[in-house]
Amino acid sequence: MPPTTRSGHLPQGCIACHEPAGKGFTDAHRFGEILCTPCHDGRPDAGTKEDAHSGLIAFPGNLSNADRTCGRCHADHVKAVQASPMATGAGIVASTRELFTEPPGTGQTATLSGLGFSPADVLLRKLCASCHLHQDKSSHSLDPTTDRGGGCLACHINDYPKGAHPALSVRVSDARCFGCHSRSSRISLNYAGIAEVEPPASQRPDPSTLGRLDDGRLVEFLPPDIHHRAGMSCIDCHTSRGVMGMERPERGADPGPDILCIDCHENRSARLELDTWPEKLEGQIKRIPFALLQDQKFLTTKRRGTPLWHIEIRATEKWLHRKQDPGRLPIPPLTRPSHPYTAEHGRLSCSACHSAWAPQCYGCHTTYDSNGNQWDHLAKKTTAGKWTEERWNVFNGPPPLGVTPNNRIVPVVPGMIMTLAHPGLETTIFRRRFAPIAPHTTGSARSCDSCHRSSLALGLGRGRLQKTDGRWTFIPALTRLGDGLPADAWTSLKGRLETGSPSDGARPFNTDELYRILDAIPEPNPNSHEPVH
Repeated sequence: MPPTTRSGHLPQGCIACHEPAGKGFTDAHRFGEILCTPCHDGRPDAGTKEDAHSGLIAFPGNLSNADRTCGRCHADHVKAVQASPMATGAGIVASTRELFTEPPGTGQTATLSGLGFSPADVLLRKLCASCHLHQDKSSHSLDPTTDRGGGCLACHINDYPKGAHPALSVRVSDARCFGCHSRSSRISLNYAGIAEVEPPASQRPDPSTLGRLDDGRLVEFLPPDIHHRAGMSCIDCHTSRGVMGMERPERGADPGPDILCIDCHENRSARLELDTWPEKLEGQIKRIPFALLQDQKFLTTKRRGTPLWHIEIRATEKWLHRKQDPGRLPIPPLTRPSHPYTAEHGRLSCSACHSAWAPQCYGCHTTYDSNGNQWDHLAKKTTAGKWTEERWNVFNGPPPLGVTPNNRIVPVVPGMIMTLAHPGLETTIFRRRFAPIAPHTTGSARSCDSCHRSSLALGLGRGRLQKTDGRWTFIPALTRLGDGLPADAWTSLKGRLETGSPSDGARPFNTDELYRILDAIPEPNPNSHEPVH
């Protein structure tokens, strides 16, 4: 006799053969104990295995089937995710095609899923296209270092337990972010205090400062983000609206994340009450982890008004309840005494001062070998042609600073200081680009000298910066490249801008800004100079 569920109902035919699949569900998906077809399709009333598995969806949640699986209940979420940067990769497609002076494309052709076979698109196919949600998941396993794609499954399955169905969960673990976000800007690595280094670092006298990831990358250990040290996970800050791309701003507006530092530390937004909770987010109310006062109020994010349901407000204190692990943390408020130069620093983002370090790569050579073969992440097979990247001059330390289109000063890192060689190009391309970054290495504020007297912070590169007879001079530590700037620079004391037009609109300090920054604090001893980093 087929097993019954805890409610006493007979299960569908699939559970009769796959009894463990009826166990392990969270409350929201408890229907899966007896109903498999809403997610998996198939024919549970069939008489043979072959007929029963006709039309079966083994991995519901892949974006290739999410409309008819997860989308049956979560249509708005699926639609948002399919158009999100994590799925389309539109930014990296546009910047790569711009590098090759190729047209940006429109609609589907401007996304990773719509790549063609131009030199830029083949580079993306071979080196970049694995890290987007349209990549289908095809095995029942989890590996934080190598996992890519999977649509809804990429985030919402944290475990494949033996003897039970994987539990779909909104408590997304940091390991689910790591596979993609430990590369490029390396946010997952930074947050945990891990930084990639080059092979020569293995010769350091003290090997305890080094380690290797499971994929073989050599890393060094640096101070982790203060929030990581407090036991906070990624989802403690990043809201579902921000991560999944819900209610994204209009084209041309700031597409930044939903959450900002001030949303917790200096929140002056209107307080939300239960009777004014957004209808689309009412499911969050039952997740509130603390006892509610009669007139309980909640913080909301400044950008989209998202309720911060896990932050408890009391008379004189605010507490953050961790979403992954039990426990609450006091939220230190931003105070004027702790930020005495508020007016002078009005343009600075929080991360400009509080980012302890950021990964920076100041040398890259990318070459195409038409006689080689390499895996194509879209075709799912090895195809002719091979792109190879070589890098050098990797540096993990306090980042340079730059200016965004809305006149905010933020950390920047080299997106590329790069030579590009391809048989289809008339000549080797050289590009020098820096891009804004939120390093996720929050710590104590930088010292005044680390910005006002740092050639690296100002975008000049490492070297000797000094003032003699009332005149600032800079001697770079690295060789100048073909565009006349040192290998790790973004600008010069003459205010020279980077080569090419920055696609994200960020820029280095101009001449006036450079000298105002340098002269904002007392002159250094003329007999001393900033050491070469």
